[in-house]
Amino acid sequence: MTKQIAIIGMGRFGSSLAIELVNEGAEVLAIDKNEKRIDEIANEVTHAVVADTTDEHSLRELGIRNMEVVVVAIGDDLQASILSTLLLKEAGIKKVIAKAVNNQHAKVLTQVGADHVVFPEHETGIRIAKNIMSPNVLDFIELSEDYNIEEIMSLPFMIGKSLRELDIRAKFKLSVIAINSDGKMNISPLPDYVIRSNDILIVLGEKKDLKKFQAVNQKMLSKL
Repeated sequence: MTKQIAIIGMGRFGSSLAIELVNEGAEVLAIDKNEKRIDEIANEVTHAVVADTTDEHSLRELGIRNMEVVVVAIGDDLQASILSTLLLKEAGIKKVIAKAVNNQHAKVLTQVGADHVVFPEHETGIRIAKNIMSPNVLDFIELSEDYNIEEIMSLPFMIGKSLRELDIRAKFKLSVIAINSDGKMNISPLPDYVIRSNDILIVLGEKKDLKKFQAVNQKMLSKL
């Protein structure tokens, strides 16, 4: 199922994140009160709207409650950033990710309900997009244009099954090169290794195959 994500604030960070999420297969609603910024991003996203998200009525008209994730990427107006975050949580948005410009701003965003606070200077749009689209991917390393290594959290349907039973290599052309179990690294785990709760699988493969693997994981997770 395609994820529906709204991004408020089409500055450098917000626009790059919006484009990356579209590339990852999400439906993205871009929001900014600056008409010029919306015109610049309109052809890159699913929908683009001029709106003031500090106004509760405007938020309701946007149908914001239908969004699975909303990113508050406002950086030049701290009051608008904080108020937008507060209104989004009051509207019942399950996951609100907010951009902070400093530690004090981050603290206030957390206090008003932000589920995750990011500092774009330290986190790239690509990494944050990956976190939104594949929440069980804890981290990744881009080896080349085609290959990644990803840290994937074990999901409920994996627990109690061996690597042989999961058959990740044959089904997805991916290699489980290590498993982090309670802080202990198991390099080149054997096929009879049984996945435990909180295990982290370090998986190597082509990006297209990793993406297919994540899609299957999300589908299985939604059935639980």
